[in-house]
Amino acid sequence: MKYLYQLFLAFNSTWLIAVVFLVKEKYVFSFIEKFSMYYSWVIFILIPIILTVLSFLIAMKLPKDNLQRNSVMEIELANNNFLPTYLGYFFVSLGVSDIPTLIVVFLIIYIFTFLSQTLYFNPIFLLFGYHFYFVKTSASIKIFLITKRKLKTPGNDNFNNLRRINDYTFIEL
Repeated sequence: MKYLYQLFLAFNSTWLIAVVFLVKEKYVFSFIEKFSMYYSWVIFILIPIILTVLSFLIAMKLPKDNLQRNSVMEIELANNNFLPTYLGYFFVSLGVSDIPTLIVVFLIIYIFTFLSQTLYFNPIFLLFGYHFYFVKTSASIKIFLITKRKLKTPGNDNFNNLRRINDYTFIEL
């Protein structure tokens, strides 16, 4: 289950490349040709949002883990660290001129995102109130934590409802 979830998160993290491309190219779903292209755009945008909601449901099946009080030594907000990456994705998708090129670019970025398996930053999580943190533990291990909490002071919080995505990435549901 964990492996499938990692594949799914990598897909969700990179899918916005396709959304930007489809909007740029003014693609329209054939089953709504009678309607404005804006309906297709809304659907394009809703797809990653729905997939993100699904990822929260799937995360419930991941292995449980925790971080005890005083095990967090350092907290660093990571929300803004990924902005350059996503701007790069958007510029790449704006520069792609056709579907075959989009597929190749998407697959390359998807494979690298999946193989890195250290971070699964999905900007749609921000819409649901989640924040991203780099947390250094008392064992000097730096982990990536996805949580709705606003963390400020190391050592003050228990994290009893974590789900382990991989050895260095956790989500708190």
